[in-house]
Amino acid sequence: MKKMGILAGAAGLAFAAVLAASTAANADDAKLEQLKAQGFARLAIANEPPYTAVAADGKVSGAAPDVAREVFKRLGVEDVAASISEYGAMIPGLQAGRFDVVTAGLFMKPERCAAVAYSEPVLCDAEAMLVKKGNPKGFKSYEDIANDPTAKIGAPGGGTEEKLALNAGVPRDRVIVVPDGQSGLKMVQDGRIDAYSLPVLSINDLVQKANDPNLEVIAPVEGAPVYCDGAAFNKKDTALRDAFDVELAKMKESGEFAKIIEPYGFSAAAAISTTREKQCAAQ
Repeated sequence: MKKMGILAGAAGLAFAAVLAASTAANADDAKLEQLKAQGFARLAIANEPPYTAVAADGKVSGAAPDVAREVFKRLGVEDVAASISEYGAMIPGLQAGRFDVVTAGLFMKPERCAAVAYSEPVLCDAEAMLVKKGNPKGFKSYEDIANDPTAKIGAPGGGTEEKLALNAGVPRDRVIVVPDGQSGLKMVQDGRIDAYSLPVLSINDLVQKANDPNLEVIAPVEGAPVYCDGAAFNKKDTALRDAFDVELAKMKESGEFAKIIEPYGFSAAAAISTTREKQCAAQ
């Protein structure tokens, strides 16, 4: 009787586990149905061209939202709506249910991969610094800024560049949090910071629009890795992420993916040549 009790207990626990997994899967599958019913997916973006952009009329564009819009359309979700967020607030907002997905050049890192469910890679880029013409302080790396006790660098709060500067030894009081690209550019022009750091394509976009001959771009930053982002989902929405991945893979294979991102300056081959697993394992 004792053995039967143990077996019955084990069977009961196994059944409970299957039931719990089934319930979780059903809840997960319901997310896509919810988005279909409401007609749009809520995106978190950063308004950092060419990754993301918001036009004067409020229309959301940029490489990351354009890919997401097409994928969701293929999944039966007609449109996307976006909210601008600082990078440091994106994952907490996603976890709190304020967004359905982050599509903002949120590069994959082990700690982020532990917090969100990333899609396969979408956009890849290296790091750059914006400085005054002639690069008067001779910066080539974040370490160069750390080694100059008078140098200040600007970067997005909670972003990759802020962390790279801090990890290179730049003291916290010399890493200035900058809310957006235009502010960073103006701070370099005014001499309030010596360098402003963003991905290469973002810096190039700023410089092209500014048309200021007194500025110079240092790219790529020596010693800084090449990163890739992906669409980031809440950990409980892995079925939605998996459905997103299926359509993304089809777009990569058909060439539609390249048609969307390459006009923005991104390389489709770079995203296709790596995987979420590799990016999340990279230090």
